[in-house]
Amino acid sequence: MAYQDHIIEMGQLIKSKNGTWDGINAESVARMRLQNRFKTGLEIARYTADIMRKDMAAYDADSANYTQSLGCWHGFIGQQKMIAIKKHFGTTDRKYLYLSGWMVAALRSDFGPLPDQSMHEKTSVPALIEELYTFLRQADARELGGLFRDLDAARAAGDKAKEEKLLDAVDNFQTHVVPIIADIDAGFGNAEATYLLAKKMIEAGACALQIENQVSDEKQCGHQDGKVTVPHEDFLQKVRACRYAFLELGVENGIIVTRTDSLGAGLTKQIAVSNAPGDLGDQYNSFLDCEEITPENANNGDVVLNRNGKLLRPKRLPSNLFQFREGTGEDRCVLDSITSLQNGADLLWIETEKPHVSQIAGMMDRIREVIPNAKLVYNNSPSFNWTLNFRQQVFDAYKAAGKDVSAYDREKLMSVDYDGTELAVEADERIRTFQADGAKRAGIFHHLITLPTYHTAALSTDNLAKEYFGAAGMLGYVLGVQRQEIRQGIACVKHQNMSGSDIGDDHKEYFAGEAALKAGGVHNTMGQFA
Repeated sequence: MAYQDHIIEMGQLIKSKNGTWDGINAESVARMRLQNRFKTGLEIARYTADIMRKDMAAYDADSANYTQSLGCWHGFIGQQKMIAIKKHFGTTDRKYLYLSGWMVAALRSDFGPLPDQSMHEKTSVPALIEELYTFLRQADARELGGLFRDLDAARAAGDKAKEEKLLDAVDNFQTHVVPIIADIDAGFGNAEATYLLAKKMIEAGACALQIENQVSDEKQCGHQDGKVTVPHEDFLQKVRACRYAFLELGVENGIIVTRTDSLGAGLTKQIAVSNAPGDLGDQYNSFLDCEEITPENANNGDVVLNRNGKLLRPKRLPSNLFQFREGTGEDRCVLDSITSLQNGADLLWIETEKPHVSQIAGMMDRIREVIPNAKLVYNNSPSFNWTLNFRQQVFDAYKAAGKDVSAYDREKLMSVDYDGTELAVEADERIRTFQADGAKRAGIFHHLITLPTYHTAALSTDNLAKEYFGAAGMLGYVLGVQRQEIRQGIACVKHQNMSGSDIGDDHKEYFAGEAALKAGGVHNTMGQFA
């Protein structure tokens, strides 16, 4: 509803109360309504699901329309990210947030820092979703509050042209509220547990849930060893549980991202149920590392498979886990992905050990032979050494082309000694275009970095500590932080405003009129940053 329409509607409502509401100002109510566009998390989930569906269709039409996000571990971090995006690019289109289970475990658990093994409280995940959207909604209120103040100033100055321009800016305001792709890990238990957590995450505002095919109680970070997958039917129960949660809550456009860790997972906890040769369970079991046996050399307690009239004994480890054959990871990823899309998933996530467009594309080509519009969410992970990986890719390309690489040591390409070389420059260019290249060639609809703000917080704190506690003293803060905030127009240099002080002053004026005791007077030191 347009700003003036809100004012008219509220004016009529106030008038209908026969004078008892005359202390309420219709325009003030209109402002508060626009500053609080989303009343519930479910409204946010429905709104952002529609955005993602529209973006997926746009990507299908043109791969240049890929989307991006950064992982955020606190509401303030997510808020500052979206404020920065609006400042630099003028729009939030195709820019999302990612909620990383790794960062929840490492930074938001009551147990303190934990590894990414689903040991943190499951309630901390929906709590962070709600927190992120609280901060994004506050960013809306803050920016609109500034427009309303400018509108009042234009009216006071009799500047009609500026008033009209500001009214147009209010009516065409783009919210900071964007889709969150939220990590539900392996579901934190059985399918019922997955359903219950999914509901809480959706109610908090999540329109997209990312779930992985690892064993819930053996879950590992995607870039660590010791990962254990589950048979397809076990995983699909949890996919269906997520869909039921979306449908129950009326988010019919909800997005399910199914992640396969099979490329790096060499173990399974279960042998799949198979009722006929070639069925899904039989396909899963066909990847097991087995040896042929006879009744005479079978051991007590052996688990035995009957395949094509032969008795096969899967290799079982002392941990009671079963081992897959070496070199089957890509085949398992392809089967996992096709199966997920055929059973209700919307997007795929293939966790890889390196960022290599050709490797990803090789799997996606096979998937797209069956599901032509298959699309990936891809983890541009900080667990990859991007510099070393891409320098080695260029080294290998040079060598394959017969180019002289004698000046380079492939295993030491991370060295600063190579930073200015032709090889390093080409590697950096490949890193720069990786997302566009992956979107075009490998079906990557969404690029995310899981843990970037974890690393930026550590880096900036280290730099400040080095200067402030060293010889620079207070100049270390002023040069490295505050002066940069001022020069670059960082919103939170006015930290009182960022925390909502001006919004509170506006409300005091609505409630008390000229009697309001406001914080933003002439003695507020934030005026030094005007």
